[in-house]
Amino acid sequence: MKHPLFILFFCLFVVMTGYGLTLPVLPYYIERLAVNSEATTGQAAFQVGLLTGVFSLMQFLFAPLWGKWSDRTGRRPLFLIGLIGFALSMILFALGTNLIMLYTARIIGGILSAAVLPIAGAFVADMTSEQDRARGMAWLGSATSLGVVLGPALGAFLSKWGIQRAYSFGYFRIDDFSIPFFSASILAFLALGAAIRWFPESLNRSGDNVQGDGKGGFNSLEPGSKPTAGRRWIGPLLALAFLNYFALAIFEGTFALHAKVLINFGAFEMGWIFMVCGLVMAVSQGTLIPTLIGRFGEIPLLPVGFIMMSAGLVFLMRAEQMASVLVFVALFALGVALITPTLASMVSKWAGSDVGKALGQLTAANSLGQAAGPMVGGIMIGWQVHVPYLLTALFLGIAAFASLLLIRGKGA
Repeated sequence: MKHPLFILFFCLFVVMTGYGLTLPVLPYYIERLAVNSEATTGQAAFQVGLLTGVFSLMQFLFAPLWGKWSDRTGRRPLFLIGLIGFALSMILFALGTNLIMLYTARIIGGILSAAVLPIAGAFVADMTSEQDRARGMAWLGSATSLGVVLGPALGAFLSKWGIQRAYSFGYFRIDDFSIPFFSASILAFLALGAAIRWFPESLNRSGDNVQGDGKGGFNSLEPGSKPTAGRRWIGPLLALAFLNYFALAIFEGTFALHAKVLINFGAFEMGWIFMVCGLVMAVSQGTLIPTLIGRFGEIPLLPVGFIMMSAGLVFLMRAEQMASVLVFVALFALGVALITPTLASMVSKWAGSDVGKALGQLTAANSLGQAAGPMVGGIMIGWQVHVPYLLTALFLGIAAFASLLLIRGKGA
C-alpha cells in the first residue's frame, strides 16, 4: 500500500465493517439486558434508543474539538487515537453484564472515536484539489458504506454462531452476543496496525495542507488552479446534514423493532437489510454520485436526495414482504448517498483554511442527528409503530424545499 488515500479508505472500510457487524445484534443485546433487569417492553425499547444514541451524542460533543486540534497538531496522531478508542470500547461492550457497563463503553468509545471521521474528511480535503473534492468525499463515503455492507452480513452470520456456554468472571461475561463486538475490536486493531505502518501526515509544520506538492494527493492541485475560497457560513449545510443523519438513524435504530412487530423479522433478516442499505450507498457513491456531481453540480442533488429518502420511509410503512422492504430500503439509501458526500464537499469548500474544524462541526451535526434519531424514535415507536417514519418523512420533504431555496440563491 503506497497511496495515502487508499490507506485511509482501507482503514475506514475495516473500522466500519466492525461497526456494521454490531448493528443486527445490538438492539437484541440491549433488549435482553434490559428485560433481564426486569424492565418492561416499553422501557427496553427506550434503552435501545438511548444506548444507541449516546455514542453519537459523545461524537457530537467531541468531534469539533478533534477537528480543531487536527488543524493545529496534524491528522495522523489523532486518527490513531480514534482507532484505539473504538477498539477498546468494543472490548468493554463485549464483556458487559449490565446497562451501566454498556453506557460506560459507549461513552468512552464515542469520545475517542469521534476523531476518526472528521480527520478522515480533513485528510481527503488536504490531499485533493477543490475540483476533485466531491469525488474524494464520495470515495470516502463509499469506503465507509462498503464496511457497513460487509459488517451486517458478518453480524448476521456471527449471530447464528453460538458458543456452548457463557463464561462469567467478576463483573464481566462472554456469551453469544459478545462475539460480534470482539470481532469489531479485532478489525479496529487491524486498521490501527495499517495506519501506524502506512498512514502519513497531511499537514506540514506550519499547519498548511500538502496537496500542492504533487506527491501525496489523489489529484493534487495543478499549477494555476484556484485556491479554496474564503470561509462562508456553513449553518444551512449543518442543518441539512443533521436531518440527513437523523433520518438514517431513525431507520437504523428502530427498524429492527418495527420489522419485528409487523413482519416478525429477526437479527438474520435485519443483517441482510442493513447490508443492502450499505451496498447501495457504497456502490452509488463510488460510481454514480461523482458522475452526477460533475455533470449537475452539488446543490441540485440535495432536493432529489431528500425526496428519495422521504419516499423510501413512507413506502416502508406499508411493506410486508422482504422483496418490497429491500426495494424501499434501496430507495432510501440512494437518497442518503446523494446527500452525504455532497454536503461534505460543500462544507470543505466553504470552510476556507479551517477544514478540520468545519468538518468536525459537520461530524458533530451528523452525530447529533445519529444521537437524536434513535432516542426520539425509541419514544415515538412506543406510541405507534409508524409514527417515527411518518414524521421523519415530513421533515425530509421540508428539507427538500429548503434545498430548492439554496439552488435559487445559488449558494454553492
